[in-house]
Amino acid sequence: MNKIKLNDKEFQISIHSDKIQSVVKHVANQISEDFRDKDVPVFLSILNGAFMFTADLFKYLSIDAYVTFVKFASYSGTTSSGKVKQLIGLNEDLEGRNVIVLEDIVDSGLTIKQLSRQLDSLNLKEYKIASFLHKPDACEEDIKIDYVGMEIPNDFIVGYGLDYDGLGRNYKDIYTLISE
Repeated sequence: MNKIKLNDKEFQISIHSDKIQSVVKHVANQISEDFRDKDVPVFLSILNGAFMFTADLFKYLSIDAYVTFVKFASYSGTTSSGKVKQLIGLNEDLEGRNVIVLEDIVDSGLTIKQLSRQLDSLNLKEYKIASFLHKPDACEEDIKIDYVGMEIPNDFIVGYGLDYDGLGRNYKDIYTLISE
C-alpha cells in the first residue's frame, strides 16, 4: 500500500519495511558490539511506540539481555501536548546495572529528558539511549542519543509502532502525513 487513511488523515509511504529492518539490525549490531564484554544490560523500552522496535531489535542482538517497559504519553492527534505523563513506571531495581533506553522516535526530546532525570537518580552503572528515529529539527531539549537508527524531517508519521490517535501502529512500513 502506497497510501493509507486513518480517521480523517491520509498518509503516503515514506520508509519501507526492508529499510526499517536493515536499520534495526545495524543498531542491534552496534549495541551488541559495545556491550559484548560488559554485564548483561537491561533494555528499558518506552511504550507504546517502541514495542515493534524493541521486538525486532531483540531478534538481532547477539548478547544476552533483559527487557522491561515504561509508558509515557505526550501526543494528542498530530501534535505534542508539550507535557509528558508517565502512565506506567519502573518496576525493576536497576541500581548498579547497565541500562539501554529504547525509544521509537525522539522529536521534542521531552520524554527522554524526563526519563533521564529519573535514571540519573538511580545509581546505575551506565545508561545509553537508542532511538529508532530522530527528528533533529523538532528537538527542544539538549539530549545525547547514543544510537540513532535514522534521522528524519519534522513530519508527522505513522506505522511501525507509531500512531495517529491510536491507529496505524500495526503497519510494517512508515507513512508520512500528506499535507492538507
